[in-house]
Amino acid sequence: MNKKEALDLAEGILNNVPLDRGDLSALAAVREEDVFNLLPGADMIREFFFGRKIHLCTICNAKSGKCSEDCAFCAQSAFANTNAPVYPLLSKAEIKKGSEAAKNGPVHRYSIVTSGKRLPKGDLEVVAEAVAEMHKEGINCCASLGTLDRTDLGMLKESGLGRYHHNLETSETFYPNICTTHSYQDRIATVLAAKEVGLSVCSGGLFGLGETDEQVLELALYIKGLDVDAVPINFLTPIKGTRLEKAKALTPLRCLKIIALFRYVLPDKEIIICGGREANLKELYPLVFYAGASGIMTGNYLTTQGRSLEQDLAMLEHLGLEVR
Repeated sequence: MNKKEALDLAEGILNNVPLDRGDLSALAAVREEDVFNLLPGADMIREFFFGRKIHLCTICNAKSGKCSEDCAFCAQSAFANTNAPVYPLLSKAEIKKGSEAAKNGPVHRYSIVTSGKRLPKGDLEVVAEAVAEMHKEGINCCASLGTLDRTDLGMLKESGLGRYHHNLETSETFYPNICTTHSYQDRIATVLAAKEVGLSVCSGGLFGLGETDEQVLELALYIKGLDVDAVPINFLTPIKGTRLEKAKALTPLRCLKIIALFRYVLPDKEIIICGGREANLKELYPLVFYAGASGIMTGNYLTTQGRSLEQDLAMLEHLGLEVR
């Protein structure tokens, strides 16, 4: 696909002309060396829906390690042998401590993340209390607490939680290669339950697991069908002691291609680049916005280091972009 063909598809999207599966497969099949043909169209779509403003979010690793699930990529899995930190749920005060950048700075959303298949009821109440206090302070809160049901999610919404995060991780056809201790339908059920109680939903995936380009497209289309509000894109940083410790690294060009493909499939959705952007995109990481990203996670990730808020703000300024 050449640059004009990709731009024609982007212009069609902006004129409410849906892409057919043939168009999407052609986008997914673009060679890495030709990925820059996709960027002008992806950038045009992003700017049409989001202007020059970029969403910033940050996370709190509120409970770490000893997860019962066998996700092949995860340093916190009990099936892995890593040096990931292990600690129980932080206190309410400790959870709130990391929210200062969202309260008094440019960060739009503060997310509380815990390890494990689901957060126990007692711990859930502590998180809900912390969310309620932060909500009163005007902080937009998100939470990623595992496979909760409608009752749990309803309680969180009543406490002031605005968004729930629950990644599908990868395509349904590739998922059995990644996790066997819970099903893809379990993950989908949580996303649907969050939507049913009226929460905004953030759900995306992790790339570099061994998936094909068509499986990247498959995930993007599934997420489109779920009609979530925000889509985090993560790139694998292989960690020694996990099943994927020897996974082949993604090239920076393939990372840009994945972002661009998601933008063409999900033109009006928030696309947030999260874990692994520095390690995988290397010198090309500022190009994520021109590939279609409308947001980034700033600060550290769960078990790996990220970039400081100051570094990310300077990058946005240099690119002529603004914090939303």
